[in-house]
Amino acid sequence: MARYTGPKTKIARKFGQAIFGDDKAFDKRNYPPGQHGPNKRRGKKSEYAIQLMEKQKAKYTYGILEKQFRNMFKRATAAPGITGEVLLQLCESRLDNVVYRMGVAPTRSGARQLVSHRHITVNGEKVNVPSYQLKAGDVVSVREKSKSLEAIQNSLANSSSVYEWITWNTDTMEGTYVSVPARIQIPEQINEQFIVELYSK
Repeated sequence: MARYTGPKTKIARKFGQAIFGDDKAFDKRNYPPGQHGPNKRRGKKSEYAIQLMEKQKAKYTYGILEKQFRNMFKRATAAPGITGEVLLQLCESRLDNVVYRMGVAPTRSGARQLVSHRHITVNGEKVNVPSYQLKAGDVVSVREKSKSLEAIQNSLANSSSVYEWITWNTDTMEGTYVSVPARIQIPEQINEQFIVELYSK
């Protein structure tokens, strides 16, 4: 599956947020990339530039490429509810994102790799599609043969995040996608309305 594999810190600095997770390089240089980054005075951005940047931030945050993201927006538009909120809920319902939220992997890209390599099951069945959309009540588990993987063990040991819409049992390495998260439960600093305005033009 195609995915972004370029420099992550540079992208994070562009948005002024550590959108890929903990990043020591970003912490050291929390300003725009480039020779004049620390002193650069950015002119006033156009409405389109602001909307485009917000869309790019969402795409990079969740690791979704343009065609897939646009298709998700079409689904969000057709679904009942507020389009921008539904769009983020679709992003959060992806299997790779939920595996990341559960603490099984320290990053979304790491979670994507675990799913692709068949280390994760959904309702007892192996699923190797990172974009798989979970439904409320789905049970996500680490495969029995994969429970001893050092990467998973280390990630779970260092995980402290708790989300109301997800349950996780470290002993059984099994969790439940309890419900679709409300917008207030999604911690990402994304202005989804700008994305809606961009695609609606």
